Amino acid sequence: MYLVTILGDLLIILAISIDSHLHTPMYFFICSLSFNDICLSTNIIPKMWVNIQVQYQSITYTGCLTQSGLVIVFGYLENSLLAVMTYDRYVAICHPLRYTVIMNTCLCALLVMVSLSLSIVVDLLHSMMVLGCPSAEPCRYPTSSVNLVHQAHLL
Repeated sequence: MYLVTILGDLLIILAISIDSHLHTPMYFFICSLSFNDICLSTNIIPKMWVNIQVQYQSITYTGCLTQSGLVIVFGYLENSLLAVMTYDRYVAICHPLRYTVIMNTCLCALLVMVSLSLSIVVDLLHSMMVLGCPSAEPCRYPTSSVNLVHQAHLL
């Protein structure tokens, strides 16, 4: 499934890059969403494969923070990109004559960068809350993947 996901997302990105008719804001956001999906899948699946093969399944504290941080960044970015795509469709439907003026290349890039910045800020807030907790000591957690519920109990 992982390889199908990566291959499908790469094909979407390749098709959008090659065909000049697809160089519109909607397809730019779809391309960004596909790249985000590649990053999110690559963050989760390889560790899961390792844990399936290894008898002792654990993750270090640093690894846990890193993996949970990346899951938060890419998860929040996915939701933000979907909201940006919704705004793009709203402008296309409600303002069709001014669509190309409103949704120019600079605004599309700015919307993606703001979405990425907001997702990083959300992750930094989460990480600062976990790191500021006195019971969050470096150790190995016996789990096969990062558990955000366990981190919430640390707070």
